[in-house]
Amino acid sequence: MKKFWQLWMTSALAVLLLVGCGQEEVKPAKNNDNTQQEVTVDEQVSDETTFPITMTDAVGEEITLEEAPKTIVSMQPSNTEILFALDLNEEIVGVNDYDNYPEEALEKEKIGGVEFSVEKIVAMNPDIVFAHESALGMGEAGIQQIRDAGVKVYVVKNAMDFNETYTTIEEIGRATGKLAEAQKIVEDMKVKVEEVKEKVANVETKKTVFVETSDVPQIYTPGKGTFMQEILDIVNAENIAADQEGWFIMEPEEIVKRNPDVIIVMYNYVEGIVESVKARDGFDSITAVKNNEVVQVDENLTSRTGPRLAEGLEEVAKAIYPEAFSE
Repeated sequence: MKKFWQLWMTSALAVLLLVGCGQEEVKPAKNNDNTQQEVTVDEQVSDETTFPITMTDAVGEEITLEEAPKTIVSMQPSNTEILFALDLNEEIVGVNDYDNYPEEALEKEKIGGVEFSVEKIVAMNPDIVFAHESALGMGEAGIQQIRDAGVKVYVVKNAMDFNETYTTIEEIGRATGKLAEAQKIVEDMKVKVEEVKEKVANVETKKTVFVETSDVPQIYTPGKGTFMQEILDIVNAENIAADQEGWFIMEPEEIVKRNPDVIIVMYNYVEGIVESVKARDGFDSITAVKNNEVVQVDENLTSRTGPRLAEGLEEVAKAIYPEAFSE
């Protein structure tokens, strides 16, 4: 079975071709006689959520929630991590097959992976289903079937940078009546990001980095316009693949030619992959291999656009500049 990272990457390739649009936000509103009115996404943001609330998702579908949802299905690991961080363990009734964090997610009923069970989701009768834009390529028809069955579906935007990640966390917080908690998560993430920036701001020599997200024979790497490019920019490192847009395959001979100072491996489906990378033909001439700077980073920390993403940023920074974190 293909690993989730590979499947996610394939979906991400398609999403990168989409034209991004601004994030819409919501606030509670009242009329002159103090009765609640439905909230629309075009109004000014508030620090609190008052129901009923109307929100428009990443694909332009509008849903109205009369109250905070009591039963929730999550179709994407990043959504699940956000929901658990918002302390919604009791409300979550179904999750993706690949959800493995936190541990409580392993105890939830599974609804499938990229190929999910519409019947199972509908049978759960959730108040809301949180789908994800990155999965629309293979799952759009199924998501529409869920809507047609009368279940509310909110498609979360596929965040392409930290700011969009912050926004999606707040949107999920708003939809679940947990906006204050979501804002606290975002603030904590921003603090961590700034801490990392400070530690790597004054590195003496900026290192060149090659990031690979799959093994031979098709070594995929992220170029400019990707989330990983933003991460490398933040940690003050140079991406040797930044001359091309999006995700693409780089041949081993080209990696040798570009001679990165550090090689970051962002997958774990190959046992002993670090030693395997070092043993590739010609790689013994690469600076990263000579200096033993081929590092495996937890793919879940760096690929899931949720509360742990700032930790993923720190892990990448440590992989490139361990000396900056030695104190």
